[in-house]
Amino acid sequence: MKRTFAALLSAATVASLAACSLDSQSQSDDTVRVVIGYQSKTINTVTAGTLLRAKGFLEQRLADLTNTTDVEYNVEWQDYDTGAPITAQMVAEKIDIGSMGDYPLLINGSKTQANERARTELVSVTGYSPTGSLNMVVVPPASPATTLDDLRGQKVSASVGSAGHGYLVQALTQDGIDPNTGVEVLNQQPQVGASALESGQVQALSQFVAWPGLLVFQDKAKLLYDGGELNVPTFHGVVVRTDYANRHPEVLDAFLQAQLDATDFLNDNPLEAAEIVADSSGLPQEVVYLYNGPGGTSFDPTLKPLLVDALRGDVDYLKSIGDFAELDIDGFASDAPLRKAFDERGLEYDTTLDTVVNPLAVTGDDPVCGVAVTDPRLAGELWIDGRDSTQSAANPGCLLRAIREASTNGEQIRAAYVPDTEFGTRWFADKSVWVSNGADLLPFATAAGAERYIAAHPGSTEVDYQEALAGAV
Repeated sequence: MKRTFAALLSAATVASLAACSLDSQSQSDDTVRVVIGYQSKTINTVTAGTLLRAKGFLEQRLADLTNTTDVEYNVEWQDYDTGAPITAQMVAEKIDIGSMGDYPLLINGSKTQANERARTELVSVTGYSPTGSLNMVVVPPASPATTLDDLRGQKVSASVGSAGHGYLVQALTQDGIDPNTGVEVLNQQPQVGASALESGQVQALSQFVAWPGLLVFQDKAKLLYDGGELNVPTFHGVVVRTDYANRHPEVLDAFLQAQLDATDFLNDNPLEAAEIVADSSGLPQEVVYLYNGPGGTSFDPTLKPLLVDALRGDVDYLKSIGDFAELDIDGFASDAPLRKAFDERGLEYDTTLDTVVNPLAVTGDDPVCGVAVTDPRLAGELWIDGRDSTQSAANPGCLLRAIREASTNGEQIRAAYVPDTEFGTRWFADKSVWVSNGADLLPFATAAGAERYIAAHPGSTEVDYQEALAGAV
């Protein structure tokens, strides 16, 4: 595995040098080049990538600078599937600002620190989950596997060095499975792994969002393991080359202000934001909204202590996949530029820093059950085709009733979302495993979760989705 990742990064570095003949710092006295690496299909980075680019917030901020300084800013966006090639480009001083997941961020900081011009620092978070629910393992729909233990001796596709692989190593270890010998990890890009899963070349795929949700939505996979079960925070964030930031602090400030613009837009207009991201990334809107909608990913740029602490806990993983230089996490994580951006907007950074409550939750009134939606741990959402807004549901039973009522009226359901009973992970209602316990109908993202509940609650039983719809009262 160590040799595999080293080869990957080396190959990516060579590719990056070939792909960019112009150094990111090549510019005239009155033009500054800004090269940004992002991942259009990694929708936890949309506030620093896909949505940010589509809305033009950065270009607007830089245009305001041009109006006062006469300096032109030329923004170049480079799209990648994972964080590894972005890191390779930053090592080669070809990318100035990049966004990626937590494990790739560690690798980025370690690999760039040997060169002062390439050295990076973590300056903001894009999206995060305090429980780790943004990483998942999926298996083919007909797979008999219900737990990670069922994958012993099997082939698992993952992108080595990615968040999807890092959490897999932790999850296997937690379950008493040696990640090096208990399973065979095939180092594959997400789309390659998705094809390998569909063709039967691998028995499972471990990836970051939006790949698990996409494959399940397309009926090409079912969820085996929810990262929320690991209960280790996971996040995506933004790194900048320190040398570039020192020479062009106004660019970094404009970028962070633009990220705040994108964050506010997403939290204020989640459905519209999901449609924009879907149009730009090619992902189905229903899948984007699964993660970027209320109760999904928490979009909050502050460098929260629990996230920085999680990076420290990930260092052992870094050492397990290669010979990486020790990284000073406290020196790597720098929130001074973001604090400045908050101050410029009259916002209290520490107030936001101290909360882990998702700023975007399902709210409003439930029109079917006739009650207010008050508990985000139970609240669901129904997206009916042809409507300009979604419909809130106070609890899983009310959501099932809303789905049944809409279907009876001949309306088409685009998607219905419900929080997993055990870990709170937002998931598709029709892809969930439902359990009946008296008058209650409870959704679980995985079969293992449903089995744990049934074992602890005698008399409860699993029901299929159609039975759950019919039984909702």
